[in-house]
Amino acid sequence: MFFPETGLYKTRDVHSRAPPSAGAHAHYPLRLFTTMMLAHLTGNALFVHLYRLNLVPLYVCLPALVWVLHDYFVTLEDENHQRPGIGRVMFFLIRYYTIFLVIFDVVQIHSFTIPGVPSLDLCVATDATTRLAGALSLWAVEIIMQIRIYILYNRSKRVALINGVLFFISIAGFFTIMIINAVARRTMIANAVHLPLPGCPAINGHSQWALWIPGMHFMYSHFANQPIHLLHTAMLFEFVLFGFAIHKSVVSTAARMKLNQRTTLTGILLHENILYFLVVACLLVFNNLMALGATKIPWFGFGPFHAALGITTGRMMIHLQKFAVEELEVDPDKLSVPEIRFIGSPVAFGAPAPRPSRDSSDLSHDIENTAGAESIHEYPLMLYSDEFQEAVP
Repeated sequence: MFFPETGLYKTRDVHSRAPPSAGAHAHYPLRLFTTMMLAHLTGNALFVHLYRLNLVPLYVCLPALVWVLHDYFVTLEDENHQRPGIGRVMFFLIRYYTIFLVIFDVVQIHSFTIPGVPSLDLCVATDATTRLAGALSLWAVEIIMQIRIYILYNRSKRVALINGVLFFISIAGFFTIMIINAVARRTMIANAVHLPLPGCPAINGHSQWALWIPGMHFMYSHFANQPIHLLHTAMLFEFVLFGFAIHKSVVSTAARMKLNQRTTLTGILLHENILYFLVVACLLVFNNLMALGATKIPWFGFGPFHAALGITTGRMMIHLQKFAVEELEVDPDKLSVPEIRFIGSPVAFGAPAPRPSRDSSDLSHDIENTAGAESIHEYPLMLYSDEFQEAVP
């Protein structure tokens, strides 16, 4: 039996490129007809499978858009509580860019279902553009996390410099891998782009997953058809931010205490940083499994990933804003006498706060570091709200 795809003849269990013996040609026309029928049926089955894969992102992007719009209207009132500052700018940037990004996903995917619209060049360019647009959202979130780490470490320029350098290295690595993938994707979808599919072929593989992996990026070399995996330690950016948060949660006293029966700003920041990393890590792992193309998980498209990342970040910032309003801006008349003495508020006593004892000096310093104070203030609790609004997004 001859297989046109491989150019091989099969005689029982042996493959060879030589035609069968003369005796085998007795039923050759029937065998050739059978082979052609099998190839035809196999081709149809593969086409149906690929067609179904293309329908998945077509339908999944719509619930992602509904999810983003629903979250927007549910939290619309919280926009009024955002105070001017870098936090407000970053909040609106993440919020409205996410909506734009998901709408772009929907329009792009559905417009490409029009016959004649998809082409090889357009599919390759659109894939790279969509990945870059999603990376912009991820980078904006990482900037917010860097600012939070910077505040948690008492505005340490050394910490900011380390995170900044690794951040730009990760961006350079992203563009390098994206260019490699763009070249490989052209070859990957060249034979399928002309099929009557609803959109660009939903074929994934190669090293596309390395764009989103949170801890390491792998680059492929096709020399001698052997993939070479190169681990870039500088790409451990997400793990670096997570490591800074874990380290602070271990060594910081304020992260494990309650001030006036309320959670401190340090505790809130650390809790949200760790929760954010876990959520984003799950998103990235799931996205990597889809991009691998070697699992049974179909390609959902970028819509759910963009929506989940934007909603998670927006909710995180809204929660921090509500914490500042409800927990940090406290009426001194509602505090008990021991609590007021601990804070050192002159509102209730009409006198300056007593100097902290040697035992409580470390604790007071840690609390003030949480708010980003550069010097010792008399009213650490009331300072929380003001510096928080200016420095912590």
